[in-house]
Amino acid sequence: MNRLVRGEDGREWVVRSQMEWRRPATVEDFEHDVAGSPTPGIAMLSVTVLLAVILVAWLPEGVVVPAWVIWGLLLIALFFPLRWVLNRPWTVVAETEGDVLGEHPPERWVGIVSGMFRVRGELAKVAKTIQRESLPDFDGPLHPME
Repeated sequence: MNRLVRGEDGREWVVRSQMEWRRPATVEDFEHDVAGSPTPGIAMLSVTVLLAVILVAWLPEGVVVPAWVIWGLLLIALFFPLRWVLNRPWTVVAETEGDVLGEHPPERWVGIVSGMFRVRGELAKVAKTIQRESLPDFDGPLHPME
């Protein structure tokens, strides 16, 4: 998502966001950041698939499974992957090249917002703040980079 915003002082800002596949390490997470492998997740997925195959293979001939049971199992199976996709972190960047007269230097503000639906609202807030105050909000998720 890219958005071009003109600030009150005349500078043009580019506000964009990009989904991250891994949560970026920050200073607060440094001591707790353990780079684990995907092996436990793959093992649990394979055990779940194996148990589902065994359940279907051992089903007696005369048993009729209602449709709501199948839909319920499918919903339970899709809950965590869907939750994972919807809560991915997004990197939000607001940057400008400065102005022609040299009064305002180039700036770059970067922040992390979690959630697919939250990032759209945050982009709109950043764009409105830039239009009103010529800078992103200091209390928001974006912080100036040097």
